[in-house]
Amino acid sequence: MNCRLSQQIQFILEIDKLKGILRQTRLIDDSRPENSAEHSWHLALMAIILAEYVPSQVDLGRAIIMVLLHDLVEIDAGDTFCYDVQGNQDKAIREEKAATRIFGMLPEDQGQSLREIWAEFEAAATPTAQFAVALDRLQPLLLNQQNQGGTWQLYGISEDQVMQRMAPVQDGTPQLWALVEQIVADCIKAGYLQKARSLSTNSQVD
Repeated sequence: MNCRLSQQIQFILEIDKLKGILRQTRLIDDSRPENSAEHSWHLALMAIILAEYVPSQVDLGRAIIMVLLHDLVEIDAGDTFCYDVQGNQDKAIREEKAATRIFGMLPEDQGQSLREIWAEFEAAATPTAQFAVALDRLQPLLLNQQNQGGTWQLYGISEDQVMQRMAPVQDGTPQLWALVEQIVADCIKAGYLQKARSLSTNSQVD
């Protein structure tokens, strides 16, 4: 096996570890937490199925690569719960370090290319990245709706926290924003999600 292929195979074996990284969001049947590999797969299929709602400036193929790559850093950094105020303070530092190691396993040209796509997602400054981030926000919303507010109920998450978290959907795929508003309203009505409360009393999950 030549050196380039050896590096590629080692990377392929390494990313299998993503299957063991558990997220806070639970499966629709509420049987267990989803893992980060399942989450990434789900986002990639969402991008394909929801392609008709993609803004014209978005490179759909690149967005699919983004969502498949975006959580690889969790192999080292772990999954940081989006409502964990303390954990999010050093999240960027931990994930940058992880990106250096994990993408550095590949041949330099390939590793650099994939890391640039990962960094583009993290910056969320391009239409393609904004669409990918919107999917990343929308998927847990759908799961929490279907499992009767699983994570929201567990941590006492409220409407204002969820709406703040969902805000990138409005930029990334504006046609789906009405869907977000409807889901949140339905979940409040069903008792899955607490009505908005003042920011001063928002829970901070540790």
